[in-house]
Amino acid sequence: MTTYLPKLSGLRRRWYEIDASHYNLGRLATRIAVLLRGKHKPIYTPHLDVGDYVVVVNAKKVKFSGRKLDQKQRITFSGYPGGIRRRSMREVLAKTPELVIYEAVRGMIAPNRLRSPILRRLKVLAAERHNFKIDKKITT
Repeated sequence: MTTYLPKLSGLRRRWYEIDASHYNLGRLATRIAVLLRGKHKPIYTPHLDVGDYVVVVNAKKVKFSGRKLDQKQRITFSGYPGGIRRRSMREVLAKTPELVIYEAVRGMIAPNRLRSPILRRLKVLAAERHNFKIDKKITT
């Protein structure tokens, strides 16, 4: 008996649009990670990249449960003494809302060779309008 492996040359990648204003951050990131990875397809294979493109709109309107906006922090380190910088999620969301969703999705994809090509197919937009040709819209 032989194992079926999908041919990547004939693979058609669909474009999905997700409106972030309908979701909490964690649930949104999970849904995006599944689409990017290709786990929703019957031809999913763990060592091949068979996922689709995802366009996220309204990133600035993503929901948070509890007091996460004030308690959750984004910590960056420059490498120099005293170079630690802490910003609350509220500050990050006000300045760069795309980064909040991107990092949440990045944390849900395994750190291997497929992570970079998978994340290149993620397009996060703070606004509602874009120029991508969408195959399917996901609202709920």
